[in-house]
Amino acid sequence: MKVALLELRRRPWRFAPAVVALVLLTALLLTLGGLLDGLYDGFTGALRAQPGALVTYAADAKLSVLRSRIDAATTAQVERVPGVEQVGGLGTVLLGAKVPGQSTEASVALFGYQRAPRGVPAPPEAIGQVYADTSLTAYGVKTGDTLLLGPKRYPVSVVGWVSDTNFVLQGGLWGTVDTWREALGSARPDQVLAPGTYQVLTVSTTAGADPTRVAAAIDAATGGKTQTVTRSFAVDSLPGIKQQRSTFNAIIDTTFFVAALVVALFFVLLTIERLGMYAVFKAIGASSGQLFGQVVLQAVVITVVSFVLGALLALAVASVIPPQVPLQLSAGRAIEVVVGLVVMSTLGSAISLRRVVRIDPATAIS
Repeated sequence: MKVALLELRRRPWRFAPAVVALVLLTALLLTLGGLLDGLYDGFTGALRAQPGALVTYAADAKLSVLRSRIDAATTAQVERVPGVEQVGGLGTVLLGAKVPGQSTEASVALFGYQRAPRGVPAPPEAIGQVYADTSLTAYGVKTGDTLLLGPKRYPVSVVGWVSDTNFVLQGGLWGTVDTWREALGSARPDQVLAPGTYQVLTVSTTAGADPTRVAAAIDAATGGKTQTVTRSFAVDSLPGIKQQRSTFNAIIDTTFFVAALVVALFFVLLTIERLGMYAVFKAIGASSGQLFGQVVLQAVVITVVSFVLGALLALAVASVIPPQVPLQLSAGRAIEVVVGLVVMSTLGSAISLRRVVRIDPATAIS
């Protein structure tokens, strides 16, 4: 093992090709993972933050918040279902927002809510006041700003901040139900809703109740006018979420495979170059396992060094990307990448095992 580390220290240039390739692959993996995480959070934050285990839609809405409409009579039926503890109405409208002093409009999702989502305070005291998601600071939004929403420029005032509450990549604004109704009526007069009508309901179940059974009971009680699903199912049902994740994960998996191929090819060539040296080691008593351990150790060391350099490169790239791009570099993703690279590099270096085992020590004196 000391020989392996000594070679890395004295002849680092020998490993430069593998390091350069792995640095670029690391930066690519971190950037792709950051984009995947940022897109997922930006699409789903508002639903993931909702209280309660269940979300109730209108049956004909096909699990679309924007198309769903649930009237007051249906809400009352849901509240009477055994196993239901608390019900809250929720509505949203997607609009452009004129930000003071900015030439570019921000895309926002204005929510009216009865029950406070995770990390969101109780509804503001006054109509026209909203809590803004911190992502909107990228568009120049500040506390106290009056944003003008939609074609009729409905005014709302930012009174505080929340985080991870965006919806379909639109910055979240959270206000009273009346604020949402007025903004919806201003921007889309043909979609004005009757009092007591919401788009979806968030439903909390009583302690010990099975959410799946409660969901079925709700839909039965409303005579099939609703479709009730778990919150996680509602999140996964947002348009494009599954396809987005599967596409990015396929690219990430392919990149890990390429990393294994890079390490495998490099160490196979390096092993061929070292055949004479390995034969000498075997002649003086070194086992195949010890020699192979040196190969694996070198593969792990250059992978860890490459990860550090690649992470710095990814951070540099993130610093120059416009803040509107949903790139989210996280410690969890970094740990996943470094573990994956170490595993794939170890597997890649194992390709040279066959050549190490077949080395004949007699060639050292031939």
